[in-house]
Amino acid sequence: MRNSKVAIEKRRERILKLLEFRDNMTVEELAEELKTSEITIRRDLDHFEEQNLIDRHRGGASLNKNNFTTNIFSSNLAINKHAIAKAAARFVEDGDTIFINTSSTALLMLEYITAKQVTVVTNNGRAIFCESKDNLFVVLTGGELRMPKESLVGDFAINNLNRVKAAKCFLGCSGISVKGGFTTAVLQEVAVNEIMLKNTIGLKFVLADTNKVGKEHSFISGSVSDLNYLITDTQANEIEVKALRNAGLKVIQVPIE
Repeated sequence: MRNSKVAIEKRRERILKLLEFRDNMTVEELAEELKTSEITIRRDLDHFEEQNLIDRHRGGASLNKNNFTTNIFSSNLAINKHAIAKAAARFVEDGDTIFINTSSTALLMLEYITAKQVTVVTNNGRAIFCESKDNLFVVLTGGELRMPKESLVGDFAINNLNRVKAAKCFLGCSGISVKGGFTTAVLQEVAVNEIMLKNTIGLKFVLADTNKVGKEHSFISGSVSDLNYLITDTQANEIEVKALRNAGLKVIQVPIE
């Protein structure tokens, strides 16, 4: 597992370096350069799109130089995401049913949950690639598969979610701020996020690394008042963190080693 993660991070570093020096590249060009499949490249580009590090275009991508910083090459984002997921997993208790949305950070929780008899209900199609664990049961919502994020959306997913009450939800976002609330860049995911919030009877968490705190995107899934906790890292903008706390949100900042 560890070697696999290292290989993934090295490949992603190479992709970002290629985009930095060649501006625009197609999926086919990246796959050929890295000697891997186009499906793998699309997943990597999806990962970067969630971090607002790239701009997608038909058949390929270019670097979003407004958000890109050179310290991405040290894999800081991956370290932050794992630290946030590990902290979130500590809130999961024996017997919990929890919601997880299409967030790559929230999905990482599956590696760190130690509670027993936990049911994870998710519209994240990538959950099928996660390592299976005893006492952890993953239920997919079903629905229309939306690429490239491999999210499950639409009426079928919503109808199934309406039949579930979860003890807690752990939701990722494209941005969170006092002014903009809890936002996403993908319209089809709004309804799923709203149902997950509505059908959670206990604590509601948003997981967001430093690149998402203080940011706003096009589609609103909820307001800060709809949430209980934000779990982020110590690199997040302190002014925005203070404003979120003043708005009543409990903010946990995870130290990055």
